[in-house]
Amino acid sequence: MRLILASSSPIRAELLRAAGLAPEVVPARIDEEAIRAALLAEKAPARDIADILAETKSSKISARHRDALVLGCDQILECDGRIFAKPASRQEARAQLEALRGRSHRLFSAAVVCQAVRPLWRHVGKVTMTMRPISDAYLDDYLDRNWESVRHSVGCYKLEEEGVRLFERIEGTSFDVLGLPLLELLTWLGNRGDIAT
Repeated sequence: MRLILASSSPIRAELLRAAGLAPEVVPARIDEEAIRAALLAEKAPARDIADILAETKSSKISARHRDALVLGCDQILECDGRIFAKPASRQEARAQLEALRGRSHRLFSAAVVCQAVRPLWRHVGKVTMTMRPISDAYLDDYLDRNWESVRHSVGCYKLEEEGVRLFERIEGTSFDVLGLPLLELLTWLGNRGDIAT
């Protein structure tokens, strides 16, 4: 089996390798902001936005590597109907964390596998995360210590790092928090006979 990960996410590649897979990493270059904006204008739900972005990435790379299974992934954060994107600045990150603190939000982690540009499998995992009512002082200290690490993360946190201290409850799998519904992917690959089970 030739598996390509159409993502530049180091954590996704690391999760696949830790599970005994050997993905090639070929990031898909798409205009995520334009696609997301168009879908938001159509009032598409967060789950569908994640799914469409994952499929767009997968199909783009699949067109160039038609024999391979190409895994595209995306993650969308939604809180009270508002869709959050990766922060463009530290000030934006602070505003996002202010909006999330003391509340529950949802992470939708979508994965789509294409071969010869045809989707073969898809899954969207959902995690509900409740953030502590963190103080302004802690929020500022947290960003001072972690900005370089979390600046490319939706929600401005990494659960595998200090970001775990922001939360009081998480409902869902850690794989979905990290942006890859790994158990479902491995089950599908095993059922196909692509990996030993």
